[in-house]
Amino acid sequence: MANEFKVTPWTVTGNVDYEKLTKEFGTEPITDKLLERIKKHTKELHFMLRRRIFFSHRDLNWLLDEYEKGNKFFLYTGRAPSGPIHIGHLVPWVFTRWLQDKFGVELLFQIPDEEKFFFKDDLTLEETEKWAHENILDIIALGFDPKKTKFLIDTKDAGQMYKTACKIAKKITFSTVKAAFGFSDSNNLGEIWYTTMQATPAVLPSVQKGKNIPCLIPMGVDQDPHFRVARDVYTKLGFYKPALIHA
Repeated sequence: MANEFKVTPWTVTGNVDYEKLTKEFGTEPITDKLLERIKKHTKELHFMLRRRIFFSHRDLNWLLDEYEKGNKFFLYTGRAPSGPIHIGHLVPWVFTRWLQDKFGVELLFQIPDEEKFFFKDDLTLEETEKWAHENILDIIALGFDPKKTKFLIDTKDAGQMYKTACKIAKKITFSTVKAAFGFSDSNNLGEIWYTTMQATPAVLPSVQKGKNIPCLIPMGVDQDPHFRVARDVYTKLGFYKPALIHA
């Protein structure tokens, strides 16, 4: 069929109907009313909001409710290193930099170097480690506030995340992951486990500081399934669900 498409964190095929995708993923469209609410705090709208490059969200109104109560959020985004950075990668990061500037908040930037190792047969851990450091230099050049930005390289910083990742993993069944990502019996254990590592930084500051801190994740919409799988788990473990904004 002409309208068939597929969107996962590793595969985007077909002519994507974003309105249909919003309904399929269960996200909310970004409305004019929501844009005005954002503008109240930022004084202007980023061109990616004006042009609806960022087009859907989860729980962004709740995040703004919390912010207006005086509960500052933190930003979380990431890059799975497997090669050089191109313009498409920059879209969520340029917007994230703007959010950091406008709201004056901290940023947790995950570098999941193990992800591409799990999912690409031709990549070694040594290669993804090399690309992690190369990519970080490019990311730093975007001008994030160095005093408010922290990088997490999964293979080096897993100790900070592992205990929380285990708690998340225990609440997610293989059947849930299989349905969300279309996995089969041929997927390796690293691929099945990986979602827990991407889900963990959304609550890591809450764990480390001993109190719930709201989180906003700017991302490509292809990454949404990771957090859709984990959303109910966060609340079962006593955490806030992160707010998401999708390009």
